[in-house]
Amino acid sequence: MARGKSTLRVLLLLGAAAVVLRAAPGDPAEPLTTAAAVLSLTADQASRQLKVAVSGVVTAAEPDWKGQFFVQDATGGVFVENLGRPAPAPGEMVAVAGISHPGAFAPIISAPQWRVTGTAPLPEAKQVLVENLEAGVEDGLRVEVTGWVRTARIEDGRLALQLALGGYRLEVFARLPDDLPPDRLVAARVRVRGTTATHYNTAMRQLTSVAVYVPRVEDFTVLARETESPFAQPAIPVNNVAQYRRGSRSDQRVHIRGTVTLQRVGAEIFVQDESGGIRLETTQPDRFAAGETIDAAGFLAFDNHLPILRDAELRRAADQRPAPAPVAVAAAEILRGRHHGSLVTLRGRILDRTTRPVARPAVRFAGVETTWLLQDGDLTFTLEHEAKAEDPALAAIPIGSVIAADGVCVAAADALGRITSFKLRLAAPAALRVMARPSWWTPGRLAAGVGLLSVVLLAVVVWLLTVAKKNAALRELIREREQAQRLLQEAHDTLEEKVIERSAQLQTEMTARKTAEVQFKAVLAERTRLARDLHDTLEQTLTGIALHLDTSAKLAPRDPTVAGDHLQLARNWLRQSQVELRHSIWDLRSRELEQFDLAGALRRSAEQVADGTALAVEFQTTGERRTLPEIVEENVLRIGQEALTNIAKHARATRVRLALEFSARALVLRVEDDGAGFTPSAAPPAGEGHFGLLGMAERAKRLAGGLKINSSPGRGTAIVVEIPLEPEAAPAAVRSP
Repeated sequence: MARGKSTLRVLLLLGAAAVVLRAAPGDPAEPLTTAAAVLSLTADQASRQLKVAVSGVVTAAEPDWKGQFFVQDATGGVFVENLGRPAPAPGEMVAVAGISHPGAFAPIISAPQWRVTGTAPLPEAKQVLVENLEAGVEDGLRVEVTGWVRTARIEDGRLALQLALGGYRLEVFARLPDDLPPDRLVAARVRVRGTTATHYNTAMRQLTSVAVYVPRVEDFTVLARETESPFAQPAIPVNNVAQYRRGSRSDQRVHIRGTVTLQRVGAEIFVQDESGGIRLETTQPDRFAAGETIDAAGFLAFDNHLPILRDAELRRAADQRPAPAPVAVAAAEILRGRHHGSLVTLRGRILDRTTRPVARPAVRFAGVETTWLLQDGDLTFTLEHEAKAEDPALAAIPIGSVIAADGVCVAAADALGRITSFKLRLAAPAALRVMARPSWWTPGRLAAGVGLLSVVLLAVVVWLLTVAKKNAALRELIREREQAQRLLQEAHDTLEEKVIERSAQLQTEMTARKTAEVQFKAVLAERTRLARDLHDTLEQTLTGIALHLDTSAKLAPRDPTVAGDHLQLARNWLRQSQVELRHSIWDLRSRELEQFDLAGALRRSAEQVADGTALAVEFQTTGERRTLPEIVEENVLRIGQEALTNIAKHARATRVRLALEFSARALVLRVEDDGAGFTPSAAPPAGEGHFGLLGMAERAKRLAGGLKINSSPGRGTAIVVEIPLEPEAAPAAVRSP
């Protein structure tokens, strides 16, 4: 202790001298003279290559650091980047001159020039909190820590330890006494004094881990050793590892015995006994076959809230047990938490498959890990298999197959012990069996179909683009024509304005001409109406008169009385023609709408045409009769009369049937005869004295209706007229004919 105090006084004197010799703050020409001054620089400030002149004791200079070392003064410890040159030994006093550098984690001294000024005891080790140590707060300082050895091995000629302290694991590199083999240190309690050094992410300048480098054998002290080998104690059941056991401590190793179900060399091994299974983490390179019974001793820990044994030491057991058989379970049963670490059989449908390379250089293993995504009901889980090379048989299993696999269940739980997810590690390639192949419509074929459909869609898109281009060209042509038409219209408007301006009298004449044209059109329309009315009334009446006169002339020699009756009918028709002609001229109506009955008028017209002839007339009315607009009744009556007249003149028929049908939306008139018939397409055109068919068609068209003529030579003629009616028209009372 006196030696440590004298060392501290020396360091304090050196620090005080440096502070006195230092120039005023802010003077860039004067160097930084303490480790604390260097460590206080920001990364931007340190990158300015400020001058540094620090004196202190070398605390660490490892052989594999390539000449780099730590120097510590009364204010702190700083790293010196002395690459490629000899390094001073720990315990030597040195004066270092160089420039500042941001370093990969904390500021350092770069491009140093140093010289040994003497020797001194190493600075007294600082007792620190492990939390500050792991956070990098004590970087570069000599510290003292006490913990339990979890692993011990020789690495590059020095002892490499993993210490457990305060829930953390600390890496320690020390000089090992010759009489103390590394395996005797596992589970021992030790105290180490050394210099902290950080491991970091160079690109991000972020801390990744902390190590303590112990430069001397006397700085490594074994405080307590494992009193008894755990292998000398009885093995406990696997299921009792995480249960309460009186007298157990976290620093004691747990001894179990079980059968190996799966091993990943250098990483983990799964062991199972009658009570259950468990995962052991170990870097031991020994290989154990599945089904082999082993003894294992390790430290109890928890991963994903489930127990494991870490830093396990493995030994082959003297007595071998029968290998456990896999238990067939459903994926949903795993969630109850009873099969973690055990050998089970699971079924599922393959949804996806991936591979990735894996390597563990410490045990010289390099291979590939294959992962399948499986579905069982509503649950999905993964199946993993690790091998030196991918198995062709496993790679050939198509997506969509239903498989059964034997493997070790690896589950993850939450803080309440509920299983949140799980995966299955395949025990061996032969442990995977295909239960059902997928249907022909596989994802690959689906992808091919989608690709073909995409090609078709692409072709359609190209075609649409071509059509769009053509349409665009057509629109451009139309636009040009519209523009030309607009220009022509503008020219026309200009010309019209000039005509208006230059001839006002011409405007009067144009108005007079338009008036005359209107009058002419009115006269023409009236002439057309008179011609139609004359045809529908006078011509039909004259036809009837002619028929009666012919009949009278034929009957006069044989039966004067009947001939006289026909003469009287001819006189009546003549008087009727006079009245109708007068009405047509003066556009008068000889009937009152409320007293007119369309069905009765049609019946009377049919009887008048058939009177005195061999023509038999049948008349039928269906539907509820009602009063119709005058124009409808007038034109339907004229169409019926024209049809009857044509039958009397041309058909040579013996029977004629008239049917008048009233419905809510239409009025239908059917006139059928059994006469000679004709070919409608060969009918004489209008203008050659034949206006009947044309007149009927015009009347039907005027009422927004339709006229259908069905006829053929020798088969009679059927004329159907359908006139649409307003649906809201109220039906009228039926009037008797």
